[in-house]
Amino acid sequence: MLNYAWTPAVILIAVTLDVAFGEPPNRWHPVAWMGSLISWWNRVWDSRFANVKKAAGRADHRCGEFLCGCGIVVVGAVLCGMLGWVVQANANGGLGVLIQAMVLKCCFGFRSLQDAARSVATELLDKNLFKAREQLAFHLVSRDVSELSAAEVSAATIESVAENTSDSVIAPLLFFVVAGLPGALIYRFINTCDAMLGYRTERLEWLGKPAARLDDVLNVLPARITALLMVAASVGHGDRVRAWKTWRSDARATASPNAGQPMSAAAGSLGVCLEKRSHYRIGSQFPPPAAPDIERMITLYQRTIVLAVTLTCLSGYLIHWCTGLGNQP
Repeated sequence: MLNYAWTPAVILIAVTLDVAFGEPPNRWHPVAWMGSLISWWNRVWDSRFANVKKAAGRADHRCGEFLCGCGIVVVGAVLCGMLGWVVQANANGGLGVLIQAMVLKCCFGFRSLQDAARSVATELLDKNLFKAREQLAFHLVSRDVSELSAAEVSAATIESVAENTSDSVIAPLLFFVVAGLPGALIYRFINTCDAMLGYRTERLEWLGKPAARLDDVLNVLPARITALLMVAASVGHGDRVRAWKTWRSDARATASPNAGQPMSAAAGSLGVCLEKRSHYRIGSQFPPPAAPDIERMITLYQRTIVLAVTLTCLSGYLIHWCTGLGNQP
């Protein structure tokens, strides 16, 4: 059972560990284990059902892949939830708080995201567009970056930081407050499934659809909270007003029901236009971004995370206090 009295301590230690040490090696990283499990299951599907897929009709093909995708999500979520429950149930006292913090830290990537964005900005400031594209593709996006201009590389970096503020930091913290380590680990597994399988290609569309749809549902609230926190974290009153107006007008510009929420708030706060060719244009009234705007996005990101950590710690205290009142005779 989650002890809400320790929630703020676990969160603060987890964030401190992340800032101080960054990501652990893959051999000790639960998210790397999740990725290995997803990849293994994907390979099993390909090897065992390749002939069936060729022989089956299109409808049977889709049905089989969809059911396999459901199996990946359900089995993986159960395993991750059990891992979180075992750790949480056996973690007592100060050492238990540290162990929980170490596991929670692996569910988000505060430092790694800002470091990735800064690596792109550094190459752009050095006028090395080719390397900036390389850094962008390696760390932040899965799209083809070979033809992107410097402004488009800057925009893609800002978009990725804004979206991942919700997916990679705030959502895991929220699920931890609500459902402890099981909730945070289950969320991270489903989000990892979506990142690895949730593509609209002939091979992955139906296999990744269960994870993609469930990820959309789980991120409805975190994405909107993130956008609101970004508005609050904007530096000046004018920036806040601009962020609020752009969020309200452009949040639905993306195909994803959630990605446009923090992206539009960030575009308004920074006063830049975020455009992906043939897909969306957010903040069309603003100029395109440049390399210095990436650093401004990192600052907005940091301020947003400070607000999120403060609120989640306060929420843990509040839930503990309310639970204590309810338990009184």
